[in-house]
Amino acid sequence: MPERKLTIDVLDALVFDFDGVLTNNMVYSDQYGKESVSCNRGDGLGFDVLRRLSKPAFILSTEENSVVSARAKKLKITALQGITDKVKALENLANKEGFSLDDILYVGNDLNDYRVMQRCGYSVCPSDSHPMIKEVATRILSTRGGEGVVRELLEDVLQLDFIKILFTE
Repeated sequence: MPERKLTIDVLDALVFDFDGVLTNNMVYSDQYGKESVSCNRGDGLGFDVLRRLSKPAFILSTEENSVVSARAKKLKITALQGITDKVKALENLANKEGFSLDDILYVGNDLNDYRVMQRCGYSVCPSDSHPMIKEVATRILSTRGGEGVVRELLEDVLQLDFIKILFTE
């Protein structure tokens, strides 16, 4: 079967792991146990573009953390957290929303993303991903996790013109 070209038009949805994709995979913890992470603000504009194009985006995270919830709320996307079986969670999401797994793009970076990346039609990873993830990814980005993964994916890989999409009447 010939490989399908990756374009925004073929995608039903985009699903992102959180830690190591939308963050730099570091967690900062203070003496009281409060955690914080570092995210790239430029990615937020990317989620605005996806909303404007009516392309659903989700966070699918093994971790359950208020940091993930707060970032998802700010980005205005749904976060599915505390997921132990990402393949099953993605299959449930696809069934519920009427998506084809072949038309879902998943962005992951570590071993807990391995099977779900194999299950999706398209998979992308940051440049600093685990070597086994790089082996199964459809595309390896030049950007490291937390340094603008969404922006590179949308602007460089999917060739979306943010100015035209966001700022043209």
